[in-house]
Amino acid sequence: MGRITNLRDLVGIIKDKASQSKAALLSKSSTQSRHLALLRATTHDPFTPPNPKHITTFLSCGHSSRATAATAIEALMDRLQTTRDAYVAIKCLITVHHIINHGSFILQDQLSIYPSTGGRNHLKLSNFRDDTTPLTWELSSWVRWYALYLEHLLSTSRVLGFFLCSTSRTVEKDNQEDKVSTYMNSDLQRELNSLVSLLEEYCKRPDILLLHGNCFVGEVIGLVDEDFLSSINEVSIRANEFKERLSCLGFDDSIELVCALKRLEDCKEKLMVLATRKRALIETLWGLIGELREKVGMEKIHKEKRRLLLRGSESARFGERVLSYADSVRFCSGRLQVNVVGFDG
Repeated sequence: MGRITNLRDLVGIIKDKASQSKAALLSKSSTQSRHLALLRATTHDPFTPPNPKHITTFLSCGHSSRATAATAIEALMDRLQTTRDAYVAIKCLITVHHIINHGSFILQDQLSIYPSTGGRNHLKLSNFRDDTTPLTWELSSWVRWYALYLEHLLSTSRVLGFFLCSTSRTVEKDNQEDKVSTYMNSDLQRELNSLVSLLEEYCKRPDILLLHGNCFVGEVIGLVDEDFLSSINEVSIRANEFKERLSCLGFDDSIELVCALKRLEDCKEKLMVLATRKRALIETLWGLIGELREKVGMEKIHKEKRRLLLRGSESARFGERVLSYADSVRFCSGRLQVNVVGFDG
């Protein structure tokens, strides 16, 4: 623990000691011991990120009953919603991210139902403000963005049918490509749109002004960057699949695909700044995106030409059956001219 710098830090430490002591007295049950682990993982300490040991203990709730997992998620969300401390809030969100990446299916399931069931959205922190110090004020912007990012991550995971960076996911890339190849065009487009939305939210990451070297921001960036790699991989799989089926895309499907690709291209500049160590990966993806956009455009031109040709041939066949007034005049005029020449001769 770092040096106590103000009265607020001292009050936070006293609160942590009191709540942990109370939980420790009741920790004979496994539920209470996990609640104690949550309190220890999400302290008011402004210098130390969540201890992996405490997070692991909390994640063990997912290896019990569904009721236990639901209680654990409810406790985490209540702590997130009731705190006005930026350090506690960011630690709660980091814990949520660890559930997404490392939690059991039961724990992930209990977490994912919150924003999707029409009830209260426990990740809605758009009004969160901690103006105690300039540091907590800037960290508050990260709390607001991180909560919204995790909302997008959960939403995208529901669309895809799996959590992007979950260690419980055993689907290999080849198997995922085979699975994607069986999708309807509309389902494939829906998944691509959701992944693009996640990347767009990734690009809205706040600037780091006073928080250079901050341990909390560093941990958040590390977790989000893992998601970024998985997102890029999933986008590539779907972009390659669209390449294979361009000839069978309808006009509306082609337009929607072009819009999604344009949104991706709009993210490139920001991604190159944020993911400096992954420039080669980004360049590879955008090479694929550019190639796909060009092929979609060429396919649209080809389809339009083919449509015009078919329309022309249908008009010709119809003309053979029913002559228009103009056609009859031209035809008669030509025959009349021949007859007149013959008469004069």
